[in-house]
Amino acid sequence: MSLMNSLARIGASLSQASGQRAQAAATHKAEPPVGKPGEAQATDSVTLSGGVATKAASRLAVHQYKSDVGQDTVMLKETLRHKLAEYRLHPDTQVTVSKSDSGALILAGGIPADKKLQIEQDLNNDKAFRQAFARLSVTEPALTFVDTALKLNQAYGVNNSLLDALVSDNQQFNGLGDLVHRYDNLRQTLGNLQAEARATQHTYAVRLNARA
Repeated sequence: MSLMNSLARIGASLSQASGQRAQAAATHKAEPPVGKPGEAQATDSVTLSGGVATKAASRLAVHQYKSDVGQDTVMLKETLRHKLAEYRLHPDTQVTVSKSDSGALILAGGIPADKKLQIEQDLNNDKAFRQAFARLSVTEPALTFVDTALKLNQAYGVNNSLLDALVSDNQQFNGLGDLVHRYDNLRQTLGNLQAEARATQHTYAVRLNARA
């Protein structure tokens, strides 16, 4: 099970009890007074397509986060495409870039060994590529967790207390970097997930031309 699923499961469990209490309280509310015939009654607006917007939903600029992460993703994939062309490899060659235990970028895919070593050397010498890969290895897992939790809330009304814990009451501190920092701290706080958190970073990979 991935770290994201583990965190989502824990958050859902923590919020389930409070949700049940809230539902029970709602069923015991007194009926609103009946107005006189012809007299209009004020009612609250009701949304039928999901849950009530949470603090997280109203304060997180998810589209902007995706745009920021997308820029790094595009940069990495364009670099890989250029490398395939530079070494006269088929443009549809499947390529996977990941990080070894020593921290070096390594390449996998249907590439001859000699060209594979050359491309690996080029990528490790490309500072911009290495920095973008390092950013994605931490921003993408955090964004995936946030995006999934918000979609579950919107579709099914499932609140996630862990997601709410990531959000600051001060909008100034809800940037993508702030979320990544708090997400990383959260992973380390959940001691039983520390090993899985480390594994997530080590196994992060960027894939080009991968078949679904």
